[in-house]
Amino acid sequence: MKNFSVVIIIAVFLFSCGEEVVPKPKPYLTLQYPISSYKKIKTNCPYSFEISNLAKIKFKNNCWASIKYPQLKATIYITYRKVEGNLDEILKEVEKLTFEHTIKADAIPDYRPFENLDKKVYGRLYNIEGNVATNIQFRATDSVKNVLSGALYFYAKPNYDSIVPTIKYLEKDIMHLVETLEWK
Repeated sequence: MKNFSVVIIIAVFLFSCGEEVVPKPKPYLTLQYPISSYKKIKTNCPYSFEISNLAKIKFKNNCWASIKYPQLKATIYITYRKVEGNLDEILKEVEKLTFEHTIKADAIPDYRPFENLDKKVYGRLYNIEGNVATNIQFRATDSVKNVLSGALYFYAKPNYDSIVPTIKYLEKDIMHLVETLEWK
């Protein structure tokens, strides 16, 4: 029995010798997104804009739309409202929907304003940080007849740290949509 113990001890020493084990550094996910190219969307609705070629758009009868990004598992939902003397009410309602996220949001930094005097497009873009249902919301109006609002949703449980790169990528597309918005 002594010989067996000696053999095991010698075997442990022989097989334990070798390269020093060094812990590997944490890997970080590197996401690469294609460069965006855009196409103009023309509709029977009182507005038009450009969307990414990666997106698919579907309209409803009331000029609401969903812009889907199948590869990114995300959708931008667009809501159109005709102003009938109730602009303040509509804008307050849109803002209320944005600030309902304060319960779960880490922060709602100041909004980013947008103004195009030639096209009469005035808007705001909100980035909502944290594990919320929608991390970007926006609104645009001509301040007379039309209001267009939108929100970005993902088909996954919110995990802000994981989706920040995708949010930043889609934010550019949303800004492009607002920048190319034209009222009819």
